[in-house]
Amino acid sequence: MRRPLKLHPHSVCAAVAGVEVEITRPASGSLVLSYAVTGAIGDLSLPPIAAPTRADELWQHTCFEAFVTDAAGKTYYEFNLAPSTQWAAYRFDRYRSGMRPATEIEPPQIVAQATSDRYTLRAVLSLPDGQRDRSSRLGLAAVIEEKNGNKSFWALVHPPGQPDFHHPEGFALELTKG
Repeated sequence: MRRPLKLHPHSVCAAVAGVEVEITRPASGSLVLSYAVTGAIGDLSLPPIAAPTRADELWQHTCFEAFVTDAAGKTYYEFNLAPSTQWAAYRFDRYRSGMRPATEIEPPQIVAQATSDRYTLRAVLSLPDGQRDRSSRLGLAAVIEEKNGNKSFWALVHPPGQPDFHHPEGFALELTKG
């Protein structure tokens, strides 16, 4: 299934015409996310591809994000996927609380490609054991940084107020078992 991400109402982004995500769950233990950004890609701040290592604070620059929770919606995982192919995975006990590195998560496979008018980042995520054979709720988001330093915030759903990808309303997509 393909879903568009919406620009936050307090954000401006001159370089991007749109962001969408193709979501597939080929097996119960994995999730494939293909983010596509269209627009003036040369105006975006995209770090060069590097070793696919775990890194913190990737969301401070261009970063693609996924949030996965079970049907109960309390404990959730956050995945950060950078154009450099660096990544992070965190586990939260509840809304913005109890954050810790999700060391049980295997490194995702990330492939990034760019042309003058389209940027794609494809990530294969291995879901944690507790999420493998359950229906889940999914939140998808992106932080897009332009070369001029402007940052815009994109998501399936934006709750009222400032951008907040962790907000329960953002977990807007139901994923059934693979």
